[in-house]
Amino acid sequence: MFIKKTCNDILVQVYVDDIIFGSTKKILCEQFVKAMQGEFEMSMIRDFNYFLGLQIKQFHNGIYLCQSKYCRELLKKFDMENCKEVSTPIATGCSLDMNENGKDYDQTRFRGLIGSLLYLTVSRPDIMFSICLCARFQAQLKESHYMGAKRILKYLKGTIDVWYPSEVSLNLIGYSNSDFAGCKIDKKSTSGTCHILGSSLISWHSKKQACVALSTADAEYIAAGSCCAQSLWIQQHLSDFVLNLSKIPLFCDNTSAINLTKNPIQHSRTKHIEIRHHFIRNHVIKGDCVIQFVSSENQLADTFTKPLNKERINFLINELGIIDFKNIN
Repeated sequence: MFIKKTCNDILVQVYVDDIIFGSTKKILCEQFVKAMQGEFEMSMIRDFNYFLGLQIKQFHNGIYLCQSKYCRELLKKFDMENCKEVSTPIATGCSLDMNENGKDYDQTRFRGLIGSLLYLTVSRPDIMFSICLCARFQAQLKESHYMGAKRILKYLKGTIDVWYPSEVSLNLIGYSNSDFAGCKIDKKSTSGTCHILGSSLISWHSKKQACVALSTADAEYIAAGSCCAQSLWIQQHLSDFVLNLSKIPLFCDNTSAINLTKNPIQHSRTKHIEIRHHFIRNHVIKGDCVIQFVSSENQLADTFTKPLNKERINFLINELGIIDFKNIN
């Protein structure tokens, strides 16, 4: 990524196989094109509408990111074109385990499916948790694990993608959540985080924690630390675009975890928490981020930590700005 700043205007250029660029002033784009064509043989496609498998549709009120073509090709590749649609990527009561007595399945085909689905998480945060859960069983694969991955393909039949509305306000907000001891195999928790810039979802994360948390507060505290680290990384990148943000609000639905971040004293009940997870305390004290409480009903990171029912998923994806293209006016 290359950035050029002139007074109050900025030009950004990204190069990954192809070049995309944009600017706050049209003349900067024209100057950039002239300079590049003077050095290299290059053709201009004009409006930005396709990049690395992503379909981009630009409107006066925002930008729509879509991978519908990739979805169709994926369904065709795995013979799921005529499959029946389902309303959730994973069943509410589903909790995959090792299933040692289950029937073995072809690892090569399964790994190909997981790799293909992981690329879809670029524009489909609603399937992030389900794919990461299935990916844990690639080494000792059973047919039940493959059936879990096939359900995600059925869910993809009704394609929804990410909408980025145009707006002036650019405030960064983070959400962190955890599913305490959600893994049936080793009782480790799953951290889920997401970040919203203005009203646009720009970052999401779902990952099983490296250590076993002894309480809900511990699991939430570890997840909040991951959210803080991501917030600081985004903050650093935004500073390159002359957007200097501080006191970034991070929303957590566990008051005990919030109190841990604000208390610099190491009590006996927190000595078992690894030192690296106290990273968040320093940044709360410095004022880089502010931990705030949010009710569980409004915890937007919920979709990255556990299986949810249809109503809950629909509510969260709507709040995160994930919509059907047909609903855009």
